[in-house]
Amino acid sequence: MKIAEYYSHLNGLEYLLVHKKNLWDEIRQVVEDVDAEACRTKVSREKTMRGKLLYAPIEMNREFRNRFDDANWQSSRTSYWVTQDAQLIRKTMQMSPRDQKAEIETAGLRAIYSYNQTDFVKERIAVEVQFGKYFSVAFDLFVKHLAFFVGDVIDLGVEIVPMKELQEEMSSGVPYYEGELY
Repeated sequence: MKIAEYYSHLNGLEYLLVHKKNLWDEIRQVVEDVDAEACRTKVSREKTMRGKLLYAPIEMNREFRNRFDDANWQSSRTSYWVTQDAQLIRKTMQMSPRDQKAEIETAGLRAIYSYNQTDFVKERIAVEVQFGKYFSVAFDLFVKHLAFFVGDVIDLGVEIVPMKELQEEMSSGVPYYEGELY
């Protein structure tokens, strides 16, 4: 595969090029090493493409996972407790999960366990590979990356999505770069 386009929000790419060039080089190499044609294994059952051989998102995700794993990138998970009181959640955000739970329960409210997980993290850079459903991109950008940033786990997040040209050769519902720019 290749990186056809990129959008650098708040100079994220420039940050990578100046401060973490080795990681940008690794990300580029992972993308280049993924053989998309080897992932064209899904036979469509959709009405408009019945019988057509499509790129399989599960296979593509597996290829990315294998290559990022080989480069020693790790999945990362941040856990926390929430409740229905927004003011209390804001008060507990910087606390440890154990202290969050205690603070919520001391206030007489139900503590609800929650977490966010990101695909790959290395040296405070997160990468999400998104060949799933279109709504997941917004969740990745506005929830996951932000939660890991606020939690002091990452400095920057990278989102990998297909271009429309590739997305048209996948099952419906997969996000694409051009659509995410809007």
